[in-house]
Amino acid sequence: MRTWITLALAWALALPTLAADSLRPSLLLTARAADQDLSGRWTYSKDLYRTGFTDINGWPAKPRMQRFRDVDVAAAEAKGGAGFFEYDLDRAPAMEIPGAWNSAVPELRYFDGLMWFQRRFDAPTKPGRRSFLRFEAVNYRTTIFLNGQEVGKHEGGFTPFVVEVTQALRETGNRLVVGVDSKHDAQTIPAEITDWDLYGGITRPVKLFQTPATFIDDATLRLTEAGRIVGSLQLNGPQPANQAVSLRIAALNLTLATRTDANGEARFDTAAPAGLKRWSPESPTLYDVEFEAGGDHVRDRMGFRTIAVRGSDILLNGQPITLRGISIHEEEIGPNPARRIDEAAARRLLGEVKNGLHGNYVRLSHYPHNETMLRVADELGLLVWSEIPVYWSIDWDTPAVLDKGRRMQAETIYRDRNRAALILWSVGNETPVAENRTRFHTALAETVRALDASRLVSAALLVERKGDTIHIADPLLSQLDVIAVNTYAGWYGDDTLDTVRRLRWDVPKDKPLLFSEFGADAFAGFRDPALRPKFSEDYQADYYRATLAMAANVPTLRGLSPWVLKDFRSPRREHPVYQNGWNRKGLISETGQRKLAFDVLAEHYKAQAK
Repeated sequence: MRTWITLALAWALALPTLAADSLRPSLLLTARAADQDLSGRWTYSKDLYRTGFTDINGWPAKPRMQRFRDVDVAAAEAKGGAGFFEYDLDRAPAMEIPGAWNSAVPELRYFDGLMWFQRRFDAPTKPGRRSFLRFEAVNYRTTIFLNGQEVGKHEGGFTPFVVEVTQALRETGNRLVVGVDSKHDAQTIPAEITDWDLYGGITRPVKLFQTPATFIDDATLRLTEAGRIVGSLQLNGPQPANQAVSLRIAALNLTLATRTDANGEARFDTAAPAGLKRWSPESPTLYDVEFEAGGDHVRDRMGFRTIAVRGSDILLNGQPITLRGISIHEEEIGPNPARRIDEAAARRLLGEVKNGLHGNYVRLSHYPHNETMLRVADELGLLVWSEIPVYWSIDWDTPAVLDKGRRMQAETIYRDRNRAALILWSVGNETPVAENRTRFHTALAETVRALDASRLVSAALLVERKGDTIHIADPLLSQLDVIAVNTYAGWYGDDTLDTVRRLRWDVPKDKPLLFSEFGADAFAGFRDPALRPKFSEDYQADYYRATLAMAANVPTLRGLSPWVLKDFRSPRREHPVYQNGWNRKGLISETGQRKLAFDVLAEHYKAQAK
């Protein structure tokens, strides 16, 4: 009996390692500089009935509709004959990629379906090199063809994926065709209905990489609670074993040497140098870290810090911290956002938080944001909450849906685990309490801890109200390091703002609590100081004052991320005067105009920061 228990325990303890191995993407290309950025003008062709894949009655598509074929349509047409075409991506209209098609031309504003994109490019190569395409994000289902060959597929709209194209690539005249299907359903993540715009298209950069036959696919490093720098490096290729590996941080005079094991992995573990400056919002120190192995090398910029919880406190570098933040959707400031977040757009958004609001924290909602946002947060000194789009209701009972969620979580973790700014992994937002839902979230929380036990786990929960007392009665609490709740008393419902000030919270005393959302709509420029109605800037400012007064009475509250920095597109919001397809809970308008409530929160955070 004892032997059986011992074996069962050993098997259970091995599960996290097995899960981590099975969820690791086959290709990562972490921190590698691209050989070619394929951003620019791509031609496109609408395919609402998906005729590029299937004909009537489910038959295979006819060649005249197969947009992925490597054929010069104009030249074929010039030859005449019985055949004909119902597409030509060489002569099709074009749009800027990266960027959502919804913002390209008015006729595509609410297009939801299959779109074909094409990019022609040359790619001079060297003998012995391998070639890869890395897609930073495509929403939602993607099929990739290069020179008529299918080279890869992916599902999920906010995480990167890599396909090898070594055999399909040509020196000149490459025809890259990408089929993008934006349709969501009960088994997608997120599902069909959200309170934000499900932009379709190639929304983040596509890049070509060329590597040695055996190359550094991934390298990571972090600081432990024990004051040690630990990490690993992974080689990919035909000769991964027993390769010399070196790690160098010149600014710390640190150099380590080791060799890869039989699987191409090398591990690092050393005492942190005495001169190491820990990353923090006040001093966001980053170091150039160089990795070399097997004739290949990569470089990353990393910060080193620790994050933990102790009772109801969040500890950054061992010291309690209060998170002064805001939530953000991935939309650039401007009248026609297209999810085109480059460095300038990221700095403008995050600069409003750091410099305007006196913040030290940002909740990147409701999905993994562009990697550029994480890197700029690293530089500016903004702590980050990262979330996967397990949002509202999805299919909790289908194993394939859980597998999608776990893979999205893994793809995000492997992309961002070197970012010191990132401290919280969220496994969902406002999901309805039920046994199947709690099992789903528990599996996600276990996945996070198997892949990255160095960060904290949270989720944005719903609350229960009894009279003037708010309770958190969610069985998921036991799986979370940090409790987070969304509260809108004073906006939704009949409460007056005087009632909001009197509300009391009955919450666990042994864990830190965050208000992950609270907010009220205001149409920028609409003022009525006398009546102060909803949708006015006056009401929004009063709402913030009342909610902040309520928050001051919650003893375990350790941070805020009100909803939301900027007005964002939402097809749910159709008031013809105040909304017109925009959620107006932003502290700034879509064009960057600050509302009265911006200053209310900024003054609150300025006082907290002293």
